[in-house]
Amino acid sequence: MTGRQKLVLTLLLGSQFMIAVDFSILNVALPVVGEGLGFSLAHLQWIATSFALAAAGFTLLFGRVADLVGRKNLFVGGMAVLGLSSALGGLATSPEVLLTARVLQGLATAAVTPAGLALLTTAFREGPLRERALGLNGALMSAGFTAGAILGGLLTDLLSWRWAFFVNVPVAALVVALAPSAITDSRPEKRPRLDVPGAVTVTGGLLLLVLGLSQAAETGWTAPVTLAALAAGAALLAAFVSIERRAAAPLVPVHILKRRSVVWGNTAGLIAFATETSLVFLLTLYLQEVLGYSALATGLAFGVLGVGTVVGGRAVGRFGNRRAIVLGGTVQAGATLTLVALGTSGAWIWLLLAATFVGGVGNMLMIVGFMVTATSGLPDAEQGRATGLATMTQQVGIALGIPVMSAVVTARTGAATGPDAVLSGVSTAVLVNAALVLLGALLAGRFLTGARHTKGAAHEGH
Repeated sequence: MTGRQKLVLTLLLGSQFMIAVDFSILNVALPVVGEGLGFSLAHLQWIATSFALAAAGFTLLFGRVADLVGRKNLFVGGMAVLGLSSALGGLATSPEVLLTARVLQGLATAAVTPAGLALLTTAFREGPLRERALGLNGALMSAGFTAGAILGGLLTDLLSWRWAFFVNVPVAALVVALAPSAITDSRPEKRPRLDVPGAVTVTGGLLLLVLGLSQAAETGWTAPVTLAALAAGAALLAAFVSIERRAAAPLVPVHILKRRSVVWGNTAGLIAFATETSLVFLLTLYLQEVLGYSALATGLAFGVLGVGTVVGGRAVGRFGNRRAIVLGGTVQAGATLTLVALGTSGAWIWLLLAATFVGGVGNMLMIVGFMVTATSGLPDAEQGRATGLATMTQQVGIALGIPVMSAVVTARTGAATGPDAVLSGVSTAVLVNAALVLLGALLAGRFLTGARHTKGAAHEGH
């Protein structure tokens, strides 16, 4: 890499890492935040859900906006909003102000992530350098979720939960100061009109889908509000597909959706992010409710997961894209399945540490295989669309995983409480988690056979 490419990579990866940290940094601190600002227990989940709703719902729209107004402009503007909204969250004195800050953080994430990923793919030509850059990006994104849990526990115990917000401010300021001169932009020569009907339907559909699944975890799958949100979300997403077929300048052109690499690469990515982030949630329940760990100890226990993701990111270059997805998913599923054996004794922590390390390696293989597959073989002019779709997959997976697994735990435990009931619910959800990731990896591997491969995947022996 040239010196400029290294600087660009550092800025872009730094921003993506910070965003990944934001997803998890408040999770272990939620009870403390709720107590400090007066959140009721029932409304505590909205500190996380408000962020996830905005991040997942608007990502595809902002991926297209990046192509229209310039990826660098949207990236820098999004980082500025992220820094300001983080400062607002740190200074919040009421639930309303905090939730406003979290929504703004989610919107900034929806802008920065696809724009940054598009800048990354256009800064490096398709081939080994791009795959290396995407591998580092995937490793840091996954490690960021783990680092967020550790950092959140440290800051909450040693300083205050407010520092979980304030820590973003200097990083965002540094990126905003350096990015304009370091990053070169690219955009289509002609600016097509924004597909407003498509933007409205896909954004509304995703928002309602995430809302419905969040409500399912809180009020049950058969509650009227859950069923109404899921049905309306599905209807809007179906309308989005119909609109895209007729739109002059669609958010996602039909020819992109017909590519096997895009469809099945994104399917694998959706499952990879949904299962691993929700597994962290399940194991947090186990560590705190069954083994009695503190928030800080829980965060530290996930350090081995972060090490596993870094190892997986370094190893991914040895495999082709399809093989990385299948092998990674199989390894992750096998490691997750062993967690069904967890018991109430503190000695089971060693199984948890070993399984999360191995599962982290597999998850990272799957994630980088998805990212390279879903963005390869397309011209630079369509990288914003491809990366917007890939990033939407990532955000939706993160947003959906926890509510779905929480609903499984609730359905298993019912009204029962205590360590044994929690362990029973967690074990059932872990089994579902392992089955999902194995099924997703095998299906993606099956349907990616014969798909058009990148030059970097030529080593697969096809």
